[in-house]
Amino acid sequence: MTTSFPRRPIRRDRCRPRRLVDVPLLPVPPADQPGAVDWVRRHLGGLTREPRVTASTFLGGQEAADAALAGLDVTGYASTRSAVLPRSARGASRMSPYIRHGLVALPEVWSAVAGAPERDRVKYRDELLWQEYARHLYSRLGGKTARPLRHRQPSTGTAWSGEPWRQDMACLAAVVAELREDGWLVNQTRMWLASQWAVRAGANWAAGEDEMFAHLVDGSRAANRLGWQWTVGTGSDKPYGFSRWQVRRRAPSLCESCALAENCPVESWPDARPGAPVDGPDLGRAPIPAGPARVEGGGGEVVWLTAESLGDRDPALAAVPDRPAVFVFDEPLLARLRLAGTRLVFLAQTLGELATTRPLEVRLGRPEVELADLPLAATWTPVPGWHRLARLARPVEVHPWPWLARPGTFTLRSFSAWRRDVGRSDSPIG
Repeated sequence: MTTSFPRRPIRRDRCRPRRLVDVPLLPVPPADQPGAVDWVRRHLGGLTREPRVTASTFLGGQEAADAALAGLDVTGYASTRSAVLPRSARGASRMSPYIRHGLVALPEVWSAVAGAPERDRVKYRDELLWQEYARHLYSRLGGKTARPLRHRQPSTGTAWSGEPWRQDMACLAAVVAELREDGWLVNQTRMWLASQWAVRAGANWAAGEDEMFAHLVDGSRAANRLGWQWTVGTGSDKPYGFSRWQVRRRAPSLCESCALAENCPVESWPDARPGAPVDGPDLGRAPIPAGPARVEGGGGEVVWLTAESLGDRDPALAAVPDRPAVFVFDEPLLARLRLAGTRLVFLAQTLGELATTRPLEVRLGRPEVELADLPLAATWTPVPGWHRLARLARPVEVHPWPWLARPGTFTLRSFSAWRRDVGRSDSPIG
């Protein structure tokens, strides 16, 4: 390729933060999954949750995302979306990792199911709207979603014996193993783990959300925190109760094989009621930050990529097909989060494939240092980390975020109330 990457030295003046480790640029990751696993071990292994780095069953990259979208068939989804075992009975689409990382945008998925049977199409699109609702909520509240939105965490008033996700229970052991080995769960078992952790065991819900987030290949604070708050009752009117009934209905083989089948700790429904109201953030009708409706500025020579938008069709990437790009693995953030290797392998493989289509630099350090002085083009992103870094990096060209329903002055009190506001707006899905 003829396009060169603008060079600039890293400054060492006192007013600019220093890199944690003064190392050269990382080599570009391989585009194949085994190569990406080895790359993560070599270059990010000291920052992962566990020394062992493995891959999930999800292949990273645009090619895998496009294949998943092309093969998307939600026929029967309304009846099978909550199935757990056998896995062959699951109706979940497994599109979430590609949606979360911007390899496929929500409007593309919305359009892809236009010809599905009505009941399945409506149910699946409701799930896409839930994802959009989560992004709207996160765009307005940001880090405030880490605290209870409406109620204190409920309590059953009874003591729980052992760790929240007890491994002597076949249901919990199987679900936790899938979470840690594959980095993905169907929505039904995500609810099991959240309810078990916070409602029945009484452990801090935010700590449980952190644990799940660290492993999910599709993990986003927007969707994961909303899911936990809705399930455990801190953001809804009623806690979801996990019990043996759900396991027998969705995965009966787990009960049949459990050593505690005759003495099940979750035999009955937990007696949990909503906690006391909290003085949380205003969820009423108010403007939601949406970013620019059209390109602002111009002259960007390098595309700044983030984990929210890694696809070929990222607006800033697509604007100039051969424009070079840069991705920074945020070293202080990774050191704090300690993400599972499966998450980082997915990102590495995606970056490796992207590097076959345009010049790409991959860096490790503090993004505000690594991006300093580069003439950046970027896609506006509805996460607080992007806004913090954008104030420091000052991109000269900012592209609109590909919303499914562009935010307006909407209520966030509940999904249904938000959905009514969206329906009254000029959104194309209204």
